[in-house]
Amino acid sequence: MKKYNYLLLILISLFSSKVFAQQTDSTYQVRGFIIAAPRPNGLADFIKFINEELAPRKVNTLVLRVDFDYQYKSHPELRDSVALSKSDVKKIVEACKKNNITIIPQINLLGHQSWASKTTKLLEKYPEFDETPWVKMPAAADYKWPNADGLYCKSYCPLHPGVHKIVFDIVDEVMEVFEAKAFHAGMDEVFYLGDDKCPRCGGRDKAVLFANEVQTIRDHLAEQGRELWIWGDRLIDGRATGIGMWAASYNNTYRAIDMIPRDVVICDWQYDQDNQTAVYFALKGFRVVTCTWNRPQVALNQVEDLYRARALSSRELKYRFYGIAETIWSPPAQFLTGYYANTPGSPVSDNTPWNTFRVMFDKMGKLDQAAAAK
Repeated sequence: MKKYNYLLLILISLFSSKVFAQQTDSTYQVRGFIIAAPRPNGLADFIKFINEELAPRKVNTLVLRVDFDYQYKSHPELRDSVALSKSDVKKIVEACKKNNITIIPQINLLGHQSWASKTTKLLEKYPEFDETPWVKMPAAADYKWPNADGLYCKSYCPLHPGVHKIVFDIVDEVMEVFEAKAFHAGMDEVFYLGDDKCPRCGGRDKAVLFANEVQTIRDHLAEQGRELWIWGDRLIDGRATGIGMWAASYNNTYRAIDMIPRDVVICDWQYDQDNQTAVYFALKGFRVVTCTWNRPQVALNQVEDLYRARALSSRELKYRFYGIAETIWSPPAQFLTGYYANTPGSPVSDNTPWNTFRVMFDKMGKLDQAAAAK
């Protein structure tokens, strides 16, 4: 059965590539939008946005950061206090089906198991999975970065024998309820990994640890004919590129890029400047989705880069430039408030996510029209 499912994933990938190759050079696979899942009381507004804003812009991929904001049946202890029900999720699924939008749910795996002074549900309920249990969470008023513990976000230990059973239970459940064929595992900004004090992974090569965790998650999904997406920052050498420790790696995980399967899709976020790292990932053999946030001019540059790269690259390389997505890092309700309070036509210097969203998709529409007119 496992071999059959691996073969199925390969066939799906080959078929998708063939269909994609038949499209014109002005198009690309992913026109994406990445945001946290809405709260139940914001569901109607979120669906309105899908219908009235995403669909007209031909957005075809919605990555939803679900994490613990779903009423899991497999592990109800991991539900946040306010979480989407199955019927809530189905309303989002139906809206996306109607508009030909593919949903990719995200649960942060490995890193981002805490935020500021709050431990998220996995380590709250299963503290034995903590990579650095001796690092204590500060009081809310006391959290500062940088700090003596190097605490940004906690990680789970990828070598703990019990972690994947729990994690894969909720991954499988969220994939089923969203009727999804691809899963986003996060895996960005992992600062705690292979800690010297960890009894399981202390002293091990951090690149190997990271690559093995990618492989483990990818293999679990592949058994069911599903695809893995991750953020790309840990696969970039932060020192050699000068990109730094946030949008790239200082703890040597970047060497994992040569150890992970090439069917993993890389979401390459470079928000503050156009570092053209999508070229790096494509040359390494990965499909790459360029991700923007709140810098309209950077987003415009990245849209032009995408079109240029596809126009100039070889046939094999061209289709690895998989698309582009706008990412939102505020709660959906906050983003929608800003979006609807600010009318179109803001200057490019207006560095907000809603202005970036408008500017980016407007530019893509104009380039599409120009290509169609040729």
